[in-house]
Amino acid sequence: MLMMAALTILTVSGTAQIKTDTIKVYGECGMCKNRISKTLKIDGITNAIWDTETKLLVVTYDDSKITNDDIQKKVAAVGHDTEKYTADDKVYEKLPGCCHYERKKTEKKNENQK
Repeated sequence: MLMMAALTILTVSGTAQIKTDTIKVYGECGMCKNRISKTLKIDGITNAIWDTETKLLVVTYDDSKITNDDIQKKVAAVGHDTEKYTADDKVYEKLPGCCHYERKKTEKKNENQK
């Protein structure tokens, strides 16, 4: 009986908060798509699909493990600007030429800014 109560408490407290968000991510090609997908194969993210035509990333994740901001920072860290974070220029410049996209001239936060 005590074991059953403990299991119930663990189940209730460990309930995942699954969310699906759509995020604008800049890139150009299949290499970008692979890079973005590989970057997001981490604990807390169950699905991440970036569309090369629309430039939209649809990501399903457990928001008790990772946040939308964290996801965007991870994408920016590998060279892809998002709607909220700008990739570091040095990282962007190291992307293959086919991956270079037209960068927005806005005051977006750099991945290192909070």
